[in-house]
Amino acid sequence: STVRKVIARRLTESKQTVPHYYLTVHCDIDKLMQVRKEVNEGAVGYKLSVNDFIIKAAALAQIRVPHANVSWTEEAVLQYSRADISVAVATDNGLITPIIKDAASKSLKEISVEIKDLAARAREGKLKPQEFQGGTMTVSNLGMFGIAEFAAIINPPQSCIVAVGASEQRAVVKDGKVVPATVM
Repeated sequence: STVRKVIARRLTESKQTVPHYYLTVHCDIDKLMQVRKEVNEGAVGYKLSVNDFIIKAAALAQIRVPHANVSWTEEAVLQYSRADISVAVATDNGLITPIIKDAASKSLKEISVEIKDLAARAREGKLKPQEFQGGTMTVSNLGMFGIAEFAAIINPPQSCIVAVGASEQRAVVKDGKVVPATVM
């Protein structure tokens, strides 16, 4: 389709013209999972996902590290004061990245409700251009498909993308003892 051709062209161009380097971090998310469980037990009308926490963390990281909250043009590097987080959503027509605008200032509930709405409308082909064009960073999560780790491709003109894999139970060392932990 035309959409898939555009996606292929843009991502190929990104790999050819944007310096990519990859960093991998394994995070113990047991505390996150406990907080999520507690919030969801008392929640009415919404349920937080792990991805909601990741979107919020990515936005806060961009605010904390403003040199990463940039995009580039032929004329200049543009630095942003807010974090507009694009979230990769697979649709029948290809990948689209709806945006949670100013995600650092939103609550987890606001992020959760907004991304569910945007993702549903993305799959129906009902997003407005301003809802998927722009963004300061992308979060791409393949964890729900059992993918442990992958190398995501930067979505120009953004300067970074976060590739999120599945969580799993592992034996880890804490305070000199081997204990189970949920690691992502």
